[in-house]
Amino acid sequence: MIRSVLTAPRTIQFVQSEVPVPKAGEVLIRLMQVGVCGSDVHMFQKGHRMEGALTIGHEGIGVVEGLGEGVSVERAGARVVIEPNIPCMNCPECWKGRGNVCRNKRIIGVNEAGCFAEYICLPDKVVHTLPDSVSDEDAVAMEPAVVALSALNRSNAKPGDSIAVIGLGAIGMLLTHVALSLGYRVLVSELVESKLMKAVEMGAVPVSGGGPAEETGRILESACEQHEVSTVFECAGTGRSGTLAIEVAPRGVDVILMGLSEEESTFRSRMLSRKGNHIIPSLIYDHPFDFKRCIHLVERGMIQPGRVISRYFALKDLQEALTEAGKGTEGKIVIRISDS
Repeated sequence: MIRSVLTAPRTIQFVQSEVPVPKAGEVLIRLMQVGVCGSDVHMFQKGHRMEGALTIGHEGIGVVEGLGEGVSVERAGARVVIEPNIPCMNCPECWKGRGNVCRNKRIIGVNEAGCFAEYICLPDKVVHTLPDSVSDEDAVAMEPAVVALSALNRSNAKPGDSIAVIGLGAIGMLLTHVALSLGYRVLVSELVESKLMKAVEMGAVPVSGGGPAEETGRILESACEQHEVSTVFECAGTGRSGTLAIEVAPRGVDVILMGLSEEESTFRSRMLSRKGNHIIPSLIYDHPFDFKRCIHLVERGMIQPGRVISRYFALKDLQEALTEAGKGTEGKIVIRISDS
């Protein structure tokens, strides 16, 4: 088989490898499509932390073509979506039902080989069968949609409430789409005008586009008060956006941090205490329930994650795709690996 490897920052190479053989409890998946995530772009630009070359990518869909010992024969030929974060289920965090922060978590494409390849073997328990009614387009955007749905569920906001979304990358756009589809009112703030307009087409209320940071903050704070926003979601993943989310949140409102910035965000503890805000981090999702919920919503036609896809590339053009994704102007870029 052919697989890509990240050998150095901004350097993707392709190698020939043996098709892996599934172990007990695993399935062999022929990959069809894989979405490009912000974490893929970060590793492409900065390098990864593993020793040697690494196959990155984790937002995969494919077809089961091999079964390890103990896997039901009914799985053969199934079209599936991959849940790439695998909790150990045997640490204190997992025992508390917090597998999303498992200390021993396996992360496909981050601390072990990922999906920008023709085949991959994974535990059967993290491979979810897709209903026939779910399109490949919606399926390949399913994993980040689960991230968005999980964050919405972690908040105290309810359908009919107003929420604010800061940053319209793929996660912010999916959060906007999911929330609007489920009956929330959504205010959006984004520097890239084309992304802002796409959210408006979905039904969101635009608060600000490109402009001075101080002006954006004042406009957003006023809008959050006017629309009685119940939760502010930070999805831009910068230090400044984290600070902004806390500053503009009305009294008594939750701030959900979704962006994974390595930059510092700041706040004044006196202000936070007087306003009574709660800062809640939201990392990935809970295994396996959030994936099952999201698949059900897509199957019912209530959400369409594929709406955020903006471009497709072939596997051989992965380096170009990652470069384009790094510019920050696209929605979701998807790599086509094989046909259905």
